[in-house]
Order: sequence, then structure tokens, then C-alpha cells
Amino acid sequence: MSSDFRAPKGVPEYFPPVSAGFLYVRDALAAPAQRSGYGYIELPVFEETALFERGVGESSDVVSKEMYTFTDRGDRSITLRPEGTAGVMRAVVEHGLHRGPLPVKLWYAGAFFRAERPQRGRYRQLQQVGLEAIGSTAPALDAEVIALANEGFASLGLRSYELQLTSLGCAQCRPIYRELLRAFLLTCDLDEATRLRAGLNPLRVLDDKREAVQRQLVTAPLPVDHLCADCTEHFASVCSTLDLLNVTWVANPRLVRGLDYYTRTAFEFTHRGLGAQSGIGGGGRYDGLMASLGGSDLSGIGFGLGVDRTLLAVEAEGINLPIAPTIDVVGIATSVLSQDALILIIQRLRHLGVRADIAYDSRSLKAGLKTANRLGARWAMILGDDELAEGLVAIKDLRTGEQVHHSNDAIERWAPSLQWRAQSS
Repeated sequence: MSSDFRAPKGVPEYFPPVSAGFLYVRDALAAPAQRSGYGYIELPVFEETALFERGVGESSDVVSKEMYTFTDRGDRSITLRPEGTAGVMRAVVEHGLHRGPLPVKLWYAGAFFRAERPQRGRYRQLQQVGLEAIGSTAPALDAEVIALANEGFASLGLRSYELQLTSLGCAQCRPIYRELLRAFLLTCDLDEATRLRAGLNPLRVLDDKREAVQRQLVTAPLPVDHLCADCTEHFASVCSTLDLLNVTWVANPRLVRGLDYYTRTAFEFTHRGLGAQSGIGGGGRYDGLMASLGGSDLSGIGFGLGVDRTLLAVEAEGINLPIAPTIDVVGIATSVLSQDALILIIQRLRHLGVRADIAYDSRSLKAGLKTANRLGARWAMILGDDELAEGLVAIKDLRTGEQVHHSNDAIERWAPSLQWRAQSS
């Protein structure tokens, strides 16, 4: 039987058993931030459209082409969040977090929305883990943020990825460079839409993927060649700290991030096994973003890591993630009388941290064991009239076939032996 309904085009769904890998990847990418003093922030899924127009930049493809925007019942323009940094900055300003200890360190995870042309790794609903550190200009903080992203990827066993790094300059040197680039672009044969984009933000043209455009940009001036002394020193310090942390990186002077707020340090992680959609994460520093949103003039740096694409990268490298089974033990009652007692025992096991289920519809021991195997359990707990009368349960190891009996009165003592972590250590 087929359903009359389908998931929206370009929206990946994760269900068992694939969802276990999705959760593992998401948690692995978030773990380095959690270990490093970053607090969790839960962001609204939608915000005022003006927040993204001002914060992300009207010249970016995200704002000009990709946002899901609608008018709500109060005649307000609302947009599904296309990225996380602008929302985090709004929350920091609104709730006065920047008036406390600095830097403010936050991480988040969830769905983001872009009206993309769907293809493998390019989704309209994409899942990300993000991190922001706000209130410090220290280049060592840039290196920390980049290293935390790298640690997340490395912890999954990924090897075929590359960290690309550059500097985009600051409020002093970037305007001078922009004029140089704008003058260069006037000599190029560009279509009208690209010329308009160059007028708003000429750096966007450097990110144009069309071969006809890229051929003309071979001799274009690059940001890293026109940095002021402070930006040059800042970038050199970021690079040396990454070397100190044994983070491998390559310089990419043509790297341009897809959002307009980036300044100074910019970085991207790409994976060789993903084809055209090779970016698995990236970020950079955004001096001036908070001030543009009505807050203090505090600098920040952050990243967004793609959970969907990272999962594809794991699959591309053939990595078997150490995913715990969904269930440790399945209870099987072999009589009507023993079922109520089994339900209570299973409840106690769950409270003790054992992942336990019941073969509710199994009418025989054989059927119950089939259910336990189908669910991927390591153990079967068998309770019949004889066990019930003696205050015992039978525990069967579904790998070895060995069966032992335990007392119901001593569940706290033997329950830990049924946990997956205990068995895999």
C-alpha cells in the first residue's frame, strides 16, 4: 500500500536504522564544544526577515535567492532560519549575554532552510551543528573554534577532508581591497546580474562557480594580498596556533564564504568523496555583525557544520560507526499470568538504565526469540510460570545461546550486566 503523501522535495528524512548514524554524527560534531565550555542555545526556527537581510547581507545568495519568507497573520514578514549566527547574535543582544563574562560561548543544533535546487547533499532542509564565540578578538580563539570543528570530523574517523583557510581583511583594509576588485571586475565580460552583484559586494563574484567567470578571475586581486598590518599579524597568529594544535590546513586565497558578514579569518572544510557538494562545514570571524544588529561593537567567530553531508562523508569513506543497538534486552512472557510481572520487571530495568522492550504479541517462546533477534537485542529475558513461582527470570544470551537465572529481588545487582556499554568494553 502506498501513501497519498510524500515528504517535501529536498527534505531528507532519517528513520531506523539510518537515524542512529545521523544522531551519532550530530552528537560527535557537538561533543568538542560541550567539552570546551560552550553552553547550549535553542534558537527560534523563524525570525523577522529583516534580521537576516541585515545580518546575512542582501548581496548573498542566501538572502537574494534562497530564503523561505512569508507573511504571518499579523502582516509581519517572517523567514525560516537559513543560518544560525544572526539568530544567536540577536539572542545575545536581546538577553544581555554580552554584558556578562566574555567571550560568550554558545553552541546549537537543528534544521535550517534554504530554497535550493535539490540534489544529493544539497537540501532545502539541512541539519547543522553550530558554534559561536562572541566578545574576543584573540587570534587564539579563532584557532580554538577551527580546531573544535576539526576535532569533530576527526572523531568520526574521517580522513579524506581538507581544511582551507584565508583572511578577508577588516574594516580598515577591506574597503580598499573591494575598490581594487570592483575596478578589476569592470574590465571583465560579466552579465548584468553579476555586475549588479559586484556593485553590492564584489567578493561574491570570486565565489561564482561558472567556468566562463572563473577564467576571467585568474589575475584578480585577492584579499590576502591586501591585508593591513594588523590583519596580517592576526592571520599569521591563527596559522601558527593551528600548527601548535597539530591541525592540518591549506591556504586558499580565493576562499569566499557564502555569507556577507565574514571578516578576517574565514575557513571551510571540504571532503573529496562528495563531488560538487564537497563542503561539510565552515565559518569565520564576523567583526561588526553585532553592531549592525543594534548591539555593542563586539567581535565574534563561529562555524556551521553540516550533519547531512558529514554523514554522507562517513558513508563515502566506508566508516562503520560504533553505534549502540537500540535495545539491550527483550522480555518474553510465556504465560498470561507472567506477563504483568514481566511488565514490572522491564520497568525496573529501564529505570536502572537498561534499554528494554517486550515482545507483546509473541504467543510462544520461539516467536518471542524471533522478535528479540529482529530488534537486535543482545539478551532475551524469559519469564514463565515456573520462573514466576520461584522468583526468578531466565536471561538468554542471543549470541552464545547460554542461559542463566537471576533473582527478581536482586535486579539492581545484575541489571548493569545487560547494558550495551558494559558488554562492548
